[in-house]
Amino acid sequence: MRITVFGAAGNAGSRVVTEALARGHEVTAVVRDPSRYSELHPDATPRTGDAQDPARTADLSTAQDVIVNATRPAPGHEREHPAITRALLSGLADAPDAVRLIVIGGAGSLTVPGTEGRLAIDDPRYVPAAWRHIAEASNAQYEALRTADTKVPWTYISPSALFEPGTRTGKYRLGKDELLVDADGNSSISMEDLAVALLDEAESPTHHRTRFTVGY
Repeated sequence: MRITVFGAAGNAGSRVVTEALARGHEVTAVVRDPSRYSELHPDATPRTGDAQDPARTADLSTAQDVIVNATRPAPGHEREHPAITRALLSGLADAPDAVRLIVIGGAGSLTVPGTEGRLAIDDPRYVPAAWRHIAEASNAQYEALRTADTKVPWTYISPSALFEPGTRTGKYRLGKDELLVDADGNSSISMEDLAVALLDEAESPTHHRTRFTVGY
């Protein structure tokens, strides 16, 4: 497959690039600043582009199979999250139906098990006050995608509450709208294993215009 990754130099994006290349896919790694080319995987094709620019998205989606949005706004710019989603959908609107959009989002909009529908964003066990601003932006990102009037085939991936660089085990559990927790109530997934789940979905699509979550 031919895969374009926006935010390719970031924590999550770089792991998606690495996983995709390891599986033999052709990867276009997109960053906003060409000075970050040196941070990209040497086997990826580097490109400059802003996910908020629909025309550039359209250009970068040419002859591609999957577009991955792994961007994360800088502190103070969290409101860009839903705006980026809308811009990507706009840029992909005229692309062939085969071009899919996979968005790496947040866990805040997931419900917490055993709480009668309480959202993770409202449970400090999973979203501490210091994380609430980005969780709110991610919730708005998901809402922008979920309610969009679009023909673009999309998938939204919510990681577990603790989503950090770690180890690639190749093992994970899938869920839909409820936070995945272990026997002790912990909710986590490494960025490496989320990349595994994302590429599994890209290769064998099962979540069409919907969200799923990944955890241990």
